[in-house]
Amino acid sequence: MGRARLEIISSPTAMTAWSQRLSSRGESIALVPTMGALHAGHLSLMRLAAQRANRVVASLFVNPLQFGPREDFARYPRDLQGDIASLAKEGVDVLFAPAAGEMYPAGFQTSIRVAGLTATLCGRSRPGHFDGVATVVGKLFNIVRPHCAVFGEKDFQQLAVIRRLVRDLDWGIEVIGHPIVREPDGLAMSSRNAYLTPAERSAALCLYHSLQLARNLVRTPRPAARPLSGEVLVGEIAALISSYAAVDIEYITLVDQHSLVEKEVIDHDTILAMAVRLGRTRLIDNGRLF
Repeated sequence: MGRARLEIISSPTAMTAWSQRLSSRGESIALVPTMGALHAGHLSLMRLAAQRANRVVASLFVNPLQFGPREDFARYPRDLQGDIASLAKEGVDVLFAPAAGEMYPAGFQTSIRVAGLTATLCGRSRPGHFDGVATVVGKLFNIVRPHCAVFGEKDFQQLAVIRRLVRDLDWGIEVIGHPIVREPDGLAMSSRNAYLTPAERSAALCLYHSLQLARNLVRTPRPAARPLSGEVLVGEIAALISSYAAVDIEYITLVDQHSLVEKEVIDHDTILAMAVRLGRTRLIDNGRLF
């Protein structure tokens, strides 16, 4: 049996009522939180969600709490009609698209903070960002009441934070990560790619090329007495990225995939995480090295 037409819900109360009705009938619900401007990477999350639950809810909310005062909230890409068409084509059951006033009504004062995991990587340069992420995801989980939720691995730190949030608060929601979806030339798909000029788009490939370089270096056999150190690897990557015009490095870091603690010894739990700026656009990428 095919899925019904896409239903659009803007009221948190109505969204919760829909979920309670479906759950009372024994149907499972998967949530895919998004900020819209959907691309093929987002749609792959919808397809995975449909494999893991009877019903799929996609949320669309450009969350002001996770943008800093000099970040791109006002110009963040928005394409509601295009997003609706894409979700309908994918067979998503519900688009939950609340207004900011519905999510944060007058007098709203509460926030959620996940300590430790948010102190490194993007958290260093974006103070308060992950508090905003944790708060909005917490609200979405309470409103939609999903059995599982799907997130992309491109935002690897975000995924780790949400998994910790769910464990610490005993929410019993399965958090599912989906591998990074890339353009044919390797660039990680991102709504912010729309900001890039042709020259910046070409330079943005430095991230994917850095991943390829790192994997080649790590997988090249070396004498046991001369293992490749994390410091040397990061230096090689920095040199490669610096060879591209107009790319500013924010960080290049090797971290443990579970704790996000920085690592010097490279092993199967090591993640290479990077952030760069091209003009006004900030891009991130990451990958396992084995």
